[in-house]
This record gives sequence, C-alpha cells and structure tokens, in this order.
Amino acid sequence: MLAYRLLRAGNLSGVAPAYTMQYRFPRSRTVSQRTLVLLKPDAVKRGLAGEIISRIERKAGWRLTAVELRTFDRATLEHHYEEHVGRPFYEPLLEFMTSGPSIALIVEGENVVPGLRALCGATDPLQAGPGTIRGDFATITRENLIHASDSEASAEREIKIFFPSHA
Repeated sequence: MLAYRLLRAGNLSGVAPAYTMQYRFPRSRTVSQRTLVLLKPDAVKRGLAGEIISRIERKAGWRLTAVELRTFDRATLEHHYEEHVGRPFYEPLLEFMTSGPSIALIVEGENVVPGLRALCGATDPLQAGPGTIRGDFATITRENLIHASDSEASAEREIKIFFPSHA
C-alpha cells in the first residue's frame, strides 16, 4: 500500500528502478472501451504520475483496471514500437524508455481511446494545447510524458504486450 500511496502522490524517488508494483482491479461488465496508457520515465522522474493519473480518473468516469510500475526491458519495447523500426527516433526512444521506471495502466470507459488521446495532447508539446497533459507539463517531443493507444485495435494489441493476463 505504501508504494501505491507514493504513486498517487507522485513521489517515487524511494522506489528502486527494478521494483515492480502491480494492482489489478475487477473489470466492469459494461465497458465500451479500454486502452493502454504508459506514463514514461520522465513523468515518473519529475513526480507527475499522481497528477496525470488524477486527470485520467476525473475525466468522464474512466476507471483504472490495472496499474504496474516497472522498468521495461528492451524486448518488450521493441515489440511495442515495432512499427517504428528504422525511423531516426527509434533507438533514442528505446534508450529513453528503458532509462528508468514507467507506469503502465489499463483505463476503461466510454470513448476512452479518443478521449485519452485528446487529454494527452499533440505528440509535440509545442503543438499541444493548454489543459492537455503534454501542453501543461511536457518539454520535448521524445520525453513527452505519456503514451495512449491510438485505436481500439492498437489498445488490445498493446494490452497483450504489457498485461497478458488482461488480454
């Protein structure tokens, strides 16, 4: 419970990078959509995890059904980002995403896929509007705090990668 309170408060400085924390909640029986969210290492390092999770929970009655804090291994991220192989940002992205602990979430609710994408804001923080997570907190494109699935099909594929028991 202490780790969960630290997570909610955004203070993870006492959590070792290899530490894994998992919380699984019962799935709703009337869910229309679910999506994967990754709070990237910069969100954890900067102590923004609690604020970001609060914004997600306050939006449209969305529910967290799984939460995991861990440092992702390269193989998992290669599978997740396989469509970006060969692009100039691919290797720096993998280096960044393996640089420290991240938080993976499954979020459920009405229109959660497009809604969470809108809440995140544009990938480039300079183009993200005020009131969005990236517009309010991100500083550079690669370290833009958060990933959210771009479609229901992507969400299901990504949930299988990060939460196989929830697939």
